[in-house]
Amino acid sequence: MVETQTRQPQHRPGSQVPTAWGRVLGLALGVAVLLGLVITAFAWPNLHSAPRGIPVGVVAPPQVAGQLGDRLAAAAGEDAFEISVLADQDAAEQAIRDREVYGAILLGPDGGRMLTATAASPAVASALGQLAANVPAEAGGPLQVTDVVPLPDDDPRGVGLGSAVLPIVIGGIASGALSCLQIVGRGRRLATVLAVAVGGGLVLTLVMQTWFSALAGSFWANAGVLALGICAIGTTIVGLHRFLGTAAIGLVAAVMVLLGNPLSGAMSAPEMLPAGWGALGQVLPPGATATALRSVGWFDGAGSTGAFIVLGCWIAAGLLLTLLPGRSRSTV
Repeated sequence: MVETQTRQPQHRPGSQVPTAWGRVLGLALGVAVLLGLVITAFAWPNLHSAPRGIPVGVVAPPQVAGQLGDRLAAAAGEDAFEISVLADQDAAEQAIRDREVYGAILLGPDGGRMLTATAASPAVASALGQLAANVPAEAGGPLQVTDVVPLPDDDPRGVGLGSAVLPIVIGGIASGALSCLQIVGRGRRLATVLAVAVGGGLVLTLVMQTWFSALAGSFWANAGVLALGICAIGTTIVGLHRFLGTAAIGLVAAVMVLLGNPLSGAMSAPEMLPAGWGALGQVLPPGATATALRSVGWFDGAGSTGAFIVLGCWIAAGLLLTLLPGRSRSTV
């Protein structure tokens, strides 16, 4: 009786089995979905950018202020602006410098003026400028526009501040990832994050303020704000790594890149983003850093308290997670 033997396919030494077509298609589909998420995250806020609850001051008699509010609602939308009546021009300028309002409309018997602050938001200042130009003559228009807090002449559109958000995100992710993957010891990991944050803050400020002239104010204060932004992201990765392992790097990177960066409001303003999303961006490190940097650079720190609290909370959470007993198998 002859036994039939089934011959198994033999592979040469060092050869690899071809990847299954299902895996190839799955990887291609995954990348396509990722690209869809990226374009949605970055394009959607910009495509739906519009004034939403932007605080604007008015210096005018109460009756006139009420009529002006109705005109603004009719021109830009019911919820586009929040009107607050101010006493005089000095009060209006101070409210702008304190970041209580983005601009102010001054109406009087001799005509009207529009006060703006390009440094607070070029997009909002542009929207207010368009409103000033469209005020009819019977209402005192068109209004002359005065920029109370302008941006530097070398960066009149505020591109420098908006461009700083992504490097902050990259610096934070890099500091956390390098600490977790290359450094052993909790204290050494945190020290690595701190060193990268300090160095990154100094380099970014050197480029943006000294070279590009895109920042104003104190060099050291700006560098400190940027360092806090990098540190907030880095310490979060180090803390979560003790519980999630390397998945923490991908998780934090996805949140900061897909949500934190496009929702930061650095190129426009939180009030210009779709409802709710601007507020979300301000409780993430990129948005908080951009707000703090804008306030410290041009407004002597006015309006930065909330941003610093947010950054402090992220850093504190990262430190707390780092100090708690973790589940990671790596030596810490």
